[in-house]
Amino acid sequence: MSDSKVIAGGPVATMCEGAPYGLMAEGAIAISGGVIDWVGPLGELPDAYRGCERLDVQGRLITPALIDCHTHVVFAGNRAREFEMRLEGASYEEVARAGGGIVSTVKATRAATLEALVQDALPRVDALIAEGVATIEIKSGYGLDRDTELRMLRAARQISAMREIEVKTTYLGAHAVPPEFKGRDDAFIDEVVIPTLRAAHAEGLLDAVDGFCEGIAFQPAQIARVFDVAKELGLPVKLHAEQLSNLGGAKLAASYGALSADHIEYLDQDGVVAMATAGTIAVILPGAFYTLRETQEPPIDLLRKHCVSMALATDCNPGSSPLTSLLLTMNMGCTLFRMTPEEALAGVTKNAAVALGLPDRGTLAEGQRADIAIWDVRHPAELAYRIGFNPLHKRIFRGEL
Repeated sequence: MSDSKVIAGGPVATMCEGAPYGLMAEGAIAISGGVIDWVGPLGELPDAYRGCERLDVQGRLITPALIDCHTHVVFAGNRAREFEMRLEGASYEEVARAGGGIVSTVKATRAATLEALVQDALPRVDALIAEGVATIEIKSGYGLDRDTELRMLRAARQISAMREIEVKTTYLGAHAVPPEFKGRDDAFIDEVVIPTLRAAHAEGLLDAVDGFCEGIAFQPAQIARVFDVAKELGLPVKLHAEQLSNLGGAKLAASYGALSADHIEYLDQDGVVAMATAGTIAVILPGAFYTLRETQEPPIDLLRKHCVSMALATDCNPGSSPLTSLLLTMNMGCTLFRMTPEEALAGVTKNAAVALGLPDRGTLAEGQRADIAIWDVRHPAELAYRIGFNPLHKRIFRGEL
């Protein structure tokens, strides 16, 4: 046990089943080789660990490190003018149909070098790390051509080599139809989306495949063609679904065993039941709801009724959710949608891990990766309660401070 260390001296929210938050009033965690060896009440710490290096948290709360399971942090430019337009009365759909929205970011992103994309993204990633985040997902989707989509994915991979954070990459080629394919949605799927998916997979750039199933984006049958190729390549899928209307996207995603269906404000009972059957996580994105000033709330009670697990994520992007705080996201989930603080913390730990297909993190349990956050609070409800306040004391990544 000479290479082991013990973290102890405060309450531990394991996020495992049992007591609310899996909370122990005074717990201890033994770590070896970047993995959790033992977790339990401090008084039951095995003798083998009593002589190990010890980090005394002095009464601070210990939780799993946070996970942001839905981001678009790699992009160029910004859309502050569109923010003004929406405040002047234009809807998200009207902005998109006028040539703004996703397509406006595409122009800036296509013009950016790999180095520029990485450098622009790093401050956004650093903001998340500073709040105790140890794993993030980064999507492509602002290239909408082969070269730029691949460049975005390479940038995401580079970020994980430059920062102490794990990045999971998701291909979102079916995000919008670029101007050069206007009116030729199917041709875009056949000539760009699917060939680029195959190229990205061949280069080892992908962990998952996503799409945007919406009236301003793609129909379910078009998304299904992309998902068929993902299935052929052995890649898990997820979907932007039911954000602005109900096209049955979540039900489609569930039929492919999707990791998650995200946004889902217009999700109906059939979609919820399909997700429950498939074990598909509902990823709630309050930042977009807030920024777009939407009024249709996701069906939280229906998700609870059918035992669909809920994750929370920033959806960090330049248009509909320029948000880089997962702690504020937790507060929004509680305040806007009446999620409980326990649901919010589960949504950025254990359920976010499932939404990324990562069973090795998100809880504090034996065999889990030692990604841990230590907070200057006493009770986990405080993490969702405060607004604009970061109580992180230390973040432990793979067992190292």
